[in-house]
Amino acid sequence: MRTTWWNGSVTTSRRAPFLAAVLAALVATTSLAACGSDDSGSTKEKTLTVFAAASLTGTFTELGKKFEADHPGVKVTFNFAGSSDLVSQITEGAPADVFASADTKNMDKLAAADLDGQEPENFASNTLEIVTPPGNPEKIATFADLARKGVDLVICAPEVPCGSAARTVASSAGVTLKPVSEEQSVKDVLAKVAAGEAEAGLVYVTDVKAAGDTVDGIVFPESSSAVNLYPITTVKDSKNADLAAAFVQLVLGSVGQGVLSAAGFARP
Repeated sequence: MRTTWWNGSVTTSRRAPFLAAVLAALVATTSLAACGSDDSGSTKEKTLTVFAAASLTGTFTELGKKFEADHPGVKVTFNFAGSSDLVSQITEGAPADVFASADTKNMDKLAAADLDGQEPENFASNTLEIVTPPGNPEKIATFADLARKGVDLVICAPEVPCGSAARTVASSAGVTLKPVSEEQSVKDVLAKVAAGEAEAGLVYVTDVKAAGDTVDGIVFPESSSAVNLYPITTVKDSKNADLAAAFVQLVLGSVGQGVLSAAGFARP
């Protein structure tokens, strides 16, 4: 290798590699300093995952915002669906921190799988109400009218809490229901009726209230034979156990109960 000294500088055939190495060292040093600054100056956001019955969509979304406001750096994400689908997802390994069911039956499945993080507590109750498109085209007035020939009825599937309740009411009233469709969540039943794809459906009192003018509701006395209790618990081995417990307490406390009551839920 030849080296030539010229005005105090070095020129060689290896000058480019030498400069590249110097630059690489500077970049590495800067990166390390930046990483150190980020670690000491910022807090990583935590995510709390709540699996909740579809009928809790409005109330839990509101409570999620309140929880985030009280816990800076925490993001609450929800999975709203039929309780039977949710408990199946959890038992199959889906990551969840909190589970709120629309009945005790599906909560019992979680406990049977030894996946409840704490003793489940009932926080609300709900009953069924008949729902029709605006104007009630078929003039449904009683529960027995749902079995009338020509009435396209939509209810929840039997494994879903609202579907189980519908069958309990029908059995108690001695009415044979012949639905044209069975849905996996109460929200799907409501959507079909609101869209005019069915002439009547069975949903919860709270769903009718939340739907406003998009549907008509008919209260019926037989609904008292199937009152659904809503339990909530943390999920075992949650990575955010403390936050999960805090969310459960929010639901059980005065703030949560106020939000639920305003939506039409009754006390358990």
